[in-house]
Amino acid sequence: MDSGLSSRSSSLGGPLSRSYNKPDNGRQPRHTAPIASVRNAVIECMRKHPALIVIGETGCGKTTKTPQYIYEAGLHGDKMIAITQPRRVATITVAKWVAMEMGSNLGDLVGYAVRFEDITSENTRIKFVTDGILCREALSDRLLRNYNVIVLDEVHERTIATDVLVGVVKKAQQIREMKRMAPLRIIVMSATIDSDHFSKYFNSCPVVYLNGRCYNVQILQMVDKMHYIEACLKTIVDIHIEHPPGDILVFLTGQEEIDATVNKMRRIAKNFLMDHPKLAVYPMYAALPQTKQLDVFNPAPPNVRKVIFATNIAETSITISGIRYVIDCGRAKVRTYDPVTGMDILKVCWISQAQALQRTGRAGRLTDGVCFRVYSKEIYQRLNKLTTPEILRCNLSSTILNLLVMQVNYKDFDFVDKPPEEAIYGALLELKTLNAISSLENPMLTPLGSNMARFPLDPKFSKMLLAAPQFGCLEEMLTIIAMLSGENIFVNSAQKREQMLIAHSKFFDKSGDHITLLNVFNEYKAKAKPKTWCHDNFLHERNLSHAASIREQLSEICKSFDMPSSSCGKETTPVAKCLLTGLFGNIATKQPDHLYLTSSNALKARIHPSSSICGQLRPPVVVYTELVATRLNYLRNVTEIDPSWIEEVVPNASLHHSKGYSASYCRPHSTPK
Repeated sequence: MDSGLSSRSSSLGGPLSRSYNKPDNGRQPRHTAPIASVRNAVIECMRKHPALIVIGETGCGKTTKTPQYIYEAGLHGDKMIAITQPRRVATITVAKWVAMEMGSNLGDLVGYAVRFEDITSENTRIKFVTDGILCREALSDRLLRNYNVIVLDEVHERTIATDVLVGVVKKAQQIREMKRMAPLRIIVMSATIDSDHFSKYFNSCPVVYLNGRCYNVQILQMVDKMHYIEACLKTIVDIHIEHPPGDILVFLTGQEEIDATVNKMRRIAKNFLMDHPKLAVYPMYAALPQTKQLDVFNPAPPNVRKVIFATNIAETSITISGIRYVIDCGRAKVRTYDPVTGMDILKVCWISQAQALQRTGRAGRLTDGVCFRVYSKEIYQRLNKLTTPEILRCNLSSTILNLLVMQVNYKDFDFVDKPPEEAIYGALLELKTLNAISSLENPMLTPLGSNMARFPLDPKFSKMLLAAPQFGCLEEMLTIIAMLSGENIFVNSAQKREQMLIAHSKFFDKSGDHITLLNVFNEYKAKAKPKTWCHDNFLHERNLSHAASIREQLSEICKSFDMPSSSCGKETTPVAKCLLTGLFGNIATKQPDHLYLTSSNALKARIHPSSSICGQLRPPVVVYTELVATRLNYLRNVTEIDPSWIEEVVPNASLHHSKGYSASYCRPHSTPK
């Protein structure tokens, strides 16, 4: 496929058969990124236009090469170039890759910043950041004066932070132009976005199409009807027996599904004949410990083929060495928030065509490859063309709060796609019940709301931290919120389930999960050899270490408020009361059928099986962190409370519910993308 600047004239495709066709492996791979041949033309377009949209196939080199070209051409002047990524893992991985290509130590010329981690210095000129980090920088400087060029990469993922950031940088560009300040250049990049929609949004800016990719990818689609997991396993076996060497990346929907399938694949791998290479099978998801992540990225030993089962974390901007074959199940877990019920619904859904093309591109990063789709061409054609923007299906309380901090009224904000009115109204109701805004009709930040926005947390969590000193438990709340803000700390081992349950039960507290998390962290910090201790107790050392880093930074923010340090020791009541200050809408009462009835929306739910008090004598009233619907409704992270505390801690709490305030959703920001 020739590379060059043009309109897109072709798309990825491949033959169909009753099962799968074998790939044509005669073509020699090319080692120069296609974007290199049009470097000067791309730079010239960037010089001429304040905003530019770059559409290029996965593997054309746009993510890694564009920042280097901008730097070499001096378009950034004396400021930095920001390159955004939706996901934390991609941000770090791409920064390391570009630093290596430029011969720079990470954190020097090339650095990165993700939530609770900043690897930059005064010498940094190419800075990779998550969308959320740049949004937070805009809270203190809405004109983003540290940057003269902002590259918005992988925009097709359309996270909330992405959509907000697009509006923020557009406004910053307009104000800087009006004030005759140094111009802000905006480059929007993706392999799969609605280019006309984004071009119109940026005042009909030009769209550049990069034709070509480093390597060809053949797409083969399945016709046989079978369950997608069984189809994935069958395809792995077929590849391993019939196809040339090359590692395999399999897309599945979630951690539990991946862990179960990894165990099954490892059992299958033991039955291969000796004349076949060995199979090394690995999982890959956000909560994976660091040591296992390194296994995924390391090259396979001689005569070994890697098989990696991954969530959609591996869809964009991550290059795993050796991948030649991709197996796409066509599904992903999608989280949707209902502002009326306050419920988070997590379910397996079909992906979009854009996601399918992103997954396909993973097979063509380092060599020619093949993508096996375990669904038919007819199903692919019925998929939505683009992924539904997260801003149209998620809780907006943090978004509205941050816009108010930037002195932007949500009614005036230039959304790429405006969220539904009921979602905005639900977010305003939540902020009003937390006393973060003065009114619903003309929302203005209260002093409390301004302080809440200084924490990179869900507003409910910020409220609890600010309330902690009056209950004398700031140290405990810092730990609990840090633990809730990271990934799951408990290792789930199917092979050693009994030992795992015994190890975890040592930390359980009869009051519930929040104190259980506190117990784990306190013991972790007291150990001389934390890695060994975590391994022995089935805990994720990396996630605990990350929680410790989060806690330290939250503590620094608290110190900036001159909040006095305080601890309640082994007393659990102050912690439970403090939880109520933010979660007073998240109260559930046990019913005669042993289910729980939520106070704010009258939904019945079960305590999640992972809870420390699941299966025990369930308390009559609990406060919970999160209400999630999968196949059933579940309360996650629960703590027992005394009903008499409600009026004491939150006067007129019942009034909030009677007015229809839905405050039942509370989830810390997911692991920074």
